[in-house]
Amino acid sequence: MVAGQLTTSVASMCEELAGKVSSASRPVVEEVAGRLGQPLRVAVAGRLKAGKSTLVNALIGRRVAPTAAGECTRVVTQFRYGPADRVDVVARNGTKHAVPLDANGMIPTTLPIPADEAAMIDVQLSSDRLRDLTVVDTPGLQSVNTDISEAAREMLFAAPIAEDVDDDSKAAVESAEAIIYVFTQQVRSDDVEALDAFAKASQQLSSSPMNALGLYNKADKLAPGPGQDPWPVAGPIAGDQAQVLRRSVCDVVPVVGLLAETAEAGLLTAADCEALRTLAGLDEDKRALMLASAGLFLSTEGPVDKHQRQRLLERLDLYGIHFAIAHLQASPHLATGELVRLLFAASGFPRLRTTLHQIFGVRADVIKAGWALGRLDAAAASGPAADRDLLRGAVESIVARPEYHRLPLLEAAAQVTTGQVALPEAMEAEVARLALTDDAGVVLGLPDAPRPQLRRAAIEAAARWRAFANGGATPSQARVANVVHRGFHLLAQRLG
Repeated sequence: MVAGQLTTSVASMCEELAGKVSSASRPVVEEVAGRLGQPLRVAVAGRLKAGKSTLVNALIGRRVAPTAAGECTRVVTQFRYGPADRVDVVARNGTKHAVPLDANGMIPTTLPIPADEAAMIDVQLSSDRLRDLTVVDTPGLQSVNTDISEAAREMLFAAPIAEDVDDDSKAAVESAEAIIYVFTQQVRSDDVEALDAFAKASQQLSSSPMNALGLYNKADKLAPGPGQDPWPVAGPIAGDQAQVLRRSVCDVVPVVGLLAETAEAGLLTAADCEALRTLAGLDEDKRALMLASAGLFLSTEGPVDKHQRQRLLERLDLYGIHFAIAHLQASPHLATGELVRLLFAASGFPRLRTTLHQIFGVRADVIKAGWALGRLDAAAASGPAADRDLLRGAVESIVARPEYHRLPLLEAAAQVTTGQVALPEAMEAEVARLALTDDAGVVLGLPDAPRPQLRRAAIEAAARWRAFANGGATPSQARVANVVHRGFHLLAQRLG
């Protein structure tokens, strides 16, 4: 994990403290330092058959999580970086059962112990994608299987698990720092309830839509007809769903998870590309018949054998096949790598990666630093009197720094975005931008403005929020406005 400014400051402080505090407080300081070096933890949740595991594979860049129902899909699975590939099934009594990946490089669908005796599956992969991100794949919520729903809730909502699970397993099911909620249709009331439950159970700074992202998966199913572009429909629908979920998620991103998995995990081979090239050369009527449905694609006689066509369906589905053929018709000599890049762009996944980086990535630094200072402050209150002033003085020295103002900003933004403190929509959006990004152009809505103009805009914003705080604001609005005023004041100083 690449440490942020705040976690770096706190880590340096912990290094100094470890040599000064007593032996009673030293383990706490060392624990805090260790947690600061861990990657951002993102849980992927949603209903059964929403495509969660497919999206997990796309996120980690390997097809490791099984997408078909099996014993392993009933168990919470975490994917983290390790020097070598390793899979451990952790039982509720703390026993670890090492299992090999199957012949396809995936987690075996059958576990060495009954699924209801497994606390979690811990997967370490030598994938660079996991150096900065730990991904947690959860069983489906609101399923007819009570065990599956409960397992997901243990992961997402930090519900108590068996007391005899070892410390490593307990740490693995602590509340996530961010959540990706996957759905494939219009959101229902219990989707909102699930997200609200996550927010209430998560860490204090995570209790807002600012750490949750909605994914409208299988956007290709929204295409008005075979082979037609789904994005003119998917974009507005995702926008509508973002409004429905605006108190639960920061945004809703439409994606085609299957295309993302195929592109990111390198599943499309040169042979697949040649098969698609052959189909692109068919007579138009013949090709239209084959692509009318999945059944006709497999049953209609043609120059590509049925096994290869089945593989194309599994990798691309009909939309992806249509898309690939159209590009191969336009560019008959298109290379496999270029086709994969086009499919990745068509999946909508680039926007997801950008969102994860810009929102969750920035937020991780503040969450981890905030958790660390809270832990140290608690240690000061309950630990030896000799360490009390030392620990509290170190915490206060960090909090007093101007760059740490993002912490109260995030708390203010959480209150506003969840509706606890009501503000006009434009002001609410301004608070969220100020809390979530260091990009002055984005914060001020002037992405291409020169630095002097940005500084003037920041000064004007600070004055506007100060006037609001001293004018007709309620007490709760005034508290938020004063925090935002200082945020813009510090931004103006930085631009000076």
